Amino acid sequence: MVGMTATTGSPGIAHGRPFTVDDLEAMPDDGNRYELIDGMLFVSPAPITRHQKIVAELVIRLGTTCPDDLHVLPAPFAVRPSRSTELQPDVLVARDEDLTEKLLPVAPVLAVEVLSPSTALNDLNTKKAAYERLGVPSYWVVDPQEPSLTVFELDGDGRYRQVAEVKGEDAFEARRPFPVGVVPIELLGTLAR
Repeated sequence: MVGMTATTGSPGIAHGRPFTVDDLEAMPDDGNRYELIDGMLFVSPAPITRHQKIVAELVIRLGTTCPDDLHVLPAPFAVRPSRSTELQPDVLVARDEDLTEKLLPVAPVLAVEVLSPSTALNDLNTKKAAYERLGVPSYWVVDPQEPSLTVFELDGDGRYRQVAEVKGEDAFEARRPFPVGVVPIELLGTLAR
């Protein structure tokens, strides 16, 4: 993760101002993930095997119980509520009527981030705060090293409250955005050995 404002000499990027989604479109296709939070650029390296296995398993598990009016999508898929913010949750659940062909211009009903050593602080702090401000009702954080799942949900004041933390073989039975069971160790499949 690297936070910065536009000060580079790259073509198409202005100097001395916050980044915009136009600047993101000028970024190289180099395997890194580029995200914006309030004009700050965050760069994450390509994910590792355990990370990708968890993302794939979550997409399958969520997808098999997902109601017809919702969609489960893996990254890269942009959540772009403004010209200065574009996030790409590892997995998101969105309402059918909210999606455009290219992006999600409003908050998803669920955002999931899978921790990596290079993104953990960002996922647990900056992105969590951004999802809270956007009004994402449920935010899940999966740690592939333990493995564990921490679940945050918005309370009546629009603030995240931790509602669950499960580890290993313990099960989490989600009610939001729809009923689904998740056991952290199972998300790794044979990689858990």
